[in-house]
Amino acid sequence: MSTITIIPKAKEAARMLDDFMVRAGLAAVGLALAAGPLGCFVVWRRMAYFGDATAHAAILGVALSFSFNISIIAGVLVMAMLMAFAVSALAGRTFQMDTLLGVSAHGALAVGLVAFALTARSGLGLESFLFGEILAVSRTDLGIIWGGAFAVLALVAWRWSALLTATLDSDLAAASGIDPRREQLILTLALAVLVAVAIKVVGALLITAMLIIPAAAARPFARSPEMMAGLAALIGAASGLLGLAASYRLDTPTGPTIVTAALAIFAVSGIVLISRGRAQR
Repeated sequence: MSTITIIPKAKEAARMLDDFMVRAGLAAVGLALAAGPLGCFVVWRRMAYFGDATAHAAILGVALSFSFNISIIAGVLVMAMLMAFAVSALAGRTFQMDTLLGVSAHGALAVGLVAFALTARSGLGLESFLFGEILAVSRTDLGIIWGGAFAVLALVAWRWSALLTATLDSDLAAASGIDPRREQLILTLALAVLVAVAIKVVGALLITAMLIIPAAAARPFARSPEMMAGLAALIGAASGLLGLAASYRLDTPTGPTIVTAALAIFAVSGIVLISRGRAQR
């Protein structure tokens, strides 16, 4: 193919990024590709509350970003990592895991809301950080989202076998020379990165939903962990695109509509699971 035909196509692709719906669609797909496999580990390890605690800390990270005049992504990433590492370190030593996660999740949200009220700049709405503002994603945001998603995917792919072994059986992992706590920390790091890049897409209150619902919806159709991870990513991407289309036609909030689309797919998955159970009786 000649250079003459490539240049017009590149210009046409660049012009497509001027359309806010195209940028929103690419942001939703990029987030879903990373959230799908990571969400499978959240489901397998029963870490839903852990995801909530990390995501709610993001609001505090936004407030601190305003206070210290630093990048919101950097502030959210630091707070999400601090929360995730603190919960991992303290669980079982002070309180039981469910108690500690419940206190952390709701406490982080409350402190974050107070800090946001004290530090937020005029003109910045809290709703955009709670529920996301995917239609306002810029080209720079798109680069950050896809860069973060690629980093999460690369980390999960690199540690896939060790993460899976540590998730299935920590004793077997230790006998195989795998440190389960190290794998937990790697998963924690990946979760913090995802929260940081996802806060603009679906917001702090809906990030956990996009981790858990596509993975849970994929479970009845999967025959292997790898297949479940791939299906979860596809369901997340489909939810994002369907939610965008529905939000455009119905004039509804985009982030919650994306999660509603994922919930509809999960309902279909549940019906399939129930039907299979009846057929096997």
